[in-house]
Amino acid sequence: MTASSASPIGVFDSGVGGLSVLREIRRELPHESVLYVADSGYAPYGDRPAAFIQERSLAVTQALIERGAKAIVVACNTATGAAVEVLRQAFSLPIVAIEPAVKPAAAATRSGVVGVMATSVTLSSTNLLRLVGQYPAPGGTAMQACPGLVEQVEQGDVSSPATRALVEQYVRPLVDKGADTIVLGCTHYAFLEPVIQAVAGPAVTVIDPAPAVARELRRRLTGASLLASEDAVASERYLTTGDTAQAARVMSQLLGRDVPVARV
Repeated sequence: MTASSASPIGVFDSGVGGLSVLREIRRELPHESVLYVADSGYAPYGDRPAAFIQERSLAVTQALIERGAKAIVVACNTATGAAVEVLRQAFSLPIVAIEPAVKPAAAATRSGVVGVMATSVTLSSTNLLRLVGQYPAPGGTAMQACPGLVEQVEQGDVSSPATRALVEQYVRPLVDKGADTIVLGCTHYAFLEPVIQAVAGPAVTVIDPAPAVARELRRRLTGASLLASEDAVASERYLTTGDTAQAARVMSQLLGRDVPVARV
């Protein structure tokens, strides 16, 4: 199937976190149709071996292309770190990947210290280490692994006392080290941003890289003459490799509207 400007954009994540990227794509590109895959049957990716993440990323990308995707958005920092180069070698269509916003954070910090919240796989990825080396914060970059946060979002639990306690456990050490800028290094964490901001305090800037991904997607689609026309009627399809009822409940909650979900 040959992709055209009317074809959909394929977006995938290990679960529902990538909806934070999809949300920004809808704002930036309201005429684009979107296919979203939550690989929830194999989630979370956060502590999995790189080979496993590459295998899943290849399989999901292939499934999106078979459904007509004209471009792929890797809406998962863990998959970006482990698999984006493999995807770009395997497929010729535009592939836009999210990555922690280390560069803007290093430019924005006033205290000189930047904090990064991410999964353990992302924190150890060569991609993140390269970014930190390329854009060093003057006072250092404090890395914080956040086990359990992805699972809270996957359950749709973004504001309970248990979730807040976990957020405090991970945010407090960053603030104590002097971080005045915190990078969200996992797309799931965007749904926890109000809690993260409340715990960090008003003097701390929280940076979500999703808007930058949507802008880069616009640039890539324009360059490839694949941007949807302004009279196009956008559609959305949501798919999961996991439980469809669970996915529909959580996706509807996170997006604030009813989302029907089919199984891949």
